[in-house]
Amino acid sequence: MVDQRVCDWALGEYMAFGSLLKEGIHIRLSGQDVERGTFSHRHHVLHDQNVDKRICIPMNYVSPDQAPYTVCNSSLSEYGVLGFELGFAMASPNALVLWEAQFGDFNNTAQCIIDQFISSGQAKWVRQNGIVLLLPHGMEGMGPEHSSARPERFLQMCNDDPDVFPKITENFAVHQLYDCNWIVTDPAALQETSDSVYSKSLLRHPEAKSSFDDMLPGHTIFKRLIPDEGPAAASPENVKRIVFCSGKIYYELTRERKNRGMDDTVAVIRIEQLSPFPFDLVKAETDRYSNADLVWCQEEHKNQGYHDYVKPRICTTTNHTRPVWYAGRDPAAAPATGNKKTHLTELQRLVDAAFDLDAFSGKI
Repeated sequence: MVDQRVCDWALGEYMAFGSLLKEGIHIRLSGQDVERGTFSHRHHVLHDQNVDKRICIPMNYVSPDQAPYTVCNSSLSEYGVLGFELGFAMASPNALVLWEAQFGDFNNTAQCIIDQFISSGQAKWVRQNGIVLLLPHGMEGMGPEHSSARPERFLQMCNDDPDVFPKITENFAVHQLYDCNWIVTDPAALQETSDSVYSKSLLRHPEAKSSFDDMLPGHTIFKRLIPDEGPAAASPENVKRIVFCSGKIYYELTRERKNRGMDDTVAVIRIEQLSPFPFDLVKAETDRYSNADLVWCQEEHKNQGYHDYVKPRICTTTNHTRPVWYAGRDPAAAPATGNKKTHLTELQRLVDAAFDLDAFSGKI
């Protein structure tokens, strides 16, 4: 029987905001089209069709003693808007301040704010800032300006060392947060944090849903890594390949794996938090599948996305005893093609590489 007690991304966001407001945490969300959501998924502001400029923000009526919810569309002046929101977050450290780019690429014109103040603020002025950047991301065949959030730029500015395997302690994940300059995620599941890249297509993807049971008290901890929970996990000694990935490519991979009848020979593991890198959880997975070769699969081009950041850290995790192969698009100057046929051809090629168990044999 199909579980009907599920919610999609938009409802999950609404519930998360509502719970924080009830706890007295002021939420402020700005960006282009955030009131309705760029992809018409949010609908946080209702407009009276009979009375001009009369609006209602339902989330301000969740509870009589709640904190206020501020949601406002902003102009295409990312530099100015993000600079203002950064200052607001600095002055209101207990508030949740979010800025959402209409498309991920649009953070380009606010790059100086990101470089000068957000990524390096703690190192320069010993001041952390809790601002959250929401960056729609994903190769959809919609062209270079409507595809990539340029996550490689954010990862290049992370301060962790790719060549040092940290000491794993009981509160390892918490200690990482004290040491890092920011958090970068690309969740394929319903979870968001800090500089969060999220896919546009997952807003309505039939499999990108979560059960309400996962949102009960004690079940709402952010998962830095989501292991394979299918037949491969039941017999790890028989698994021939681990495909690590992040973001919406996970759903392409699991569909292809099922079509090829490889559910018990290939494990697909999602690294939801890229930085700080979950060394402890990746080590647990590579140790578990000791007979498997390792592949990093991404939909971005090889010189973009996560490859250059993830590969050396997985190699460090395995003490350089197992190579990490790449399955993804070839290097390119632009983030994405705008030709749908070319997009689908590229996608099929990278998925084929991820599941061809002989694709990397003999390579060094």
